[in-house]
Amino acid sequence: MINFENTENAFAYRTPIQLKKAKWLFKAMASNTLTKVGSWLTPKLLWLPFVKTIIKNTIYEQFCGGENLEEAAETAKNLSEYGVGSLLDYGAEGKETEEEFDEATAAFIKTIEFAKQKNYISYISIKLTAFSRNGLLQKMHLQENLNSAELEEKNRVEERLDKICQAGTNNNTAILIDAEESWIQDPVDALATKMMQKYNTQRANIYNTYQLYRHDKLVFLKQNIEHAKENNYILGAKIVRGAYMEKERERAIQMGYESPIQPNKEATDIDYNLALEVCLKNLNEVSVFVGTHNEKSCQLATQYMADYSASNQTPKVIFSQLFGMSDNISFNLAKEKYTVCKYLPYGPVNDVIPYLMRRANENTSVAGQTTRELDLIKKELHRRKHA
Repeated sequence: MINFENTENAFAYRTPIQLKKAKWLFKAMASNTLTKVGSWLTPKLLWLPFVKTIIKNTIYEQFCGGENLEEAAETAKNLSEYGVGSLLDYGAEGKETEEEFDEATAAFIKTIEFAKQKNYISYISIKLTAFSRNGLLQKMHLQENLNSAELEEKNRVEERLDKICQAGTNNNTAILIDAEESWIQDPVDALATKMMQKYNTQRANIYNTYQLYRHDKLVFLKQNIEHAKENNYILGAKIVRGAYMEKERERAIQMGYESPIQPNKEATDIDYNLALEVCLKNLNEVSVFVGTHNEKSCQLATQYMADYSASNQTPKVIFSQLFGMSDNISFNLAKEKYTVCKYLPYGPVNDVIPYLMRRANENTSVAGQTTRELDLIKKELHRRKHA
């Protein structure tokens, strides 16, 4: 059993000042009202220099690695000194023009080439919406006929993704394709599978993301494992609970279709833990990113690894938590020699605001998450005071 209560390990990389800032921040995020008002106001007030300064010195500093690659690399290097790797995420999403799509693609490839020089950065996260138009993905998801211009656009999306995946494979940097909303997810899955068949013949260079808060994703994961076996490639599976629950439910109600979301958290937890088991039973055909802040799921994963004779240090099982959250999980697993990495977003403050607002709202909506973070920080501050 991993001791997730050990705050000395969890916060060894944080200075007292950083911990006090984090304590203040999680206290603020504990207020539903404050978080909602802040999420609504912040994007509107970013043009004010003092607002941007406040954001950078609080929520940005807690959850982001830096404004550019060099700053992110410094953060990653600091984490590596404690046995924790980094999954770099360039904060670009929701772009709409061809010029922006090409710029984002170039930025991803630049990140990959930069990561090659740093042995503590082995993973890059990408979103298809950074280099593909939402409307196109939605039309593809609905399997509507594309006109000639849209077919050319679709080909350009695949070419961009292929360039990124090829660069990752050539530079020994795994590419993790993020999940999107349910109404644009099918083309993302199809492209991810195509890239895995092409680039995962020897090891998992490409990973797709499975959001288990969707009631259809456990069956889909099992089907994908069988497909990988039949077609002789390694399935890269990043399994997470999910990030768009409220938005998904609201849209389903508004548009009158069955919600793709599980009926409750318990159902999500059950499917998540079953997904863990099915992946860890099939490590000959699967490499798995265990993306979760749930301590029980992490304990269960380590138990399954023991049950199925997987070494703590196997590169086929990677535990991953967001930077700035659940350090008690990441650093205590790393201390026991499990492969761990932090999801490390970077980019200018303005570009990563959507990500930061999701983090604030996620902490508020996940029952007990903010309280748990706050209790652990208080415990460590108390320990240091009396050490």
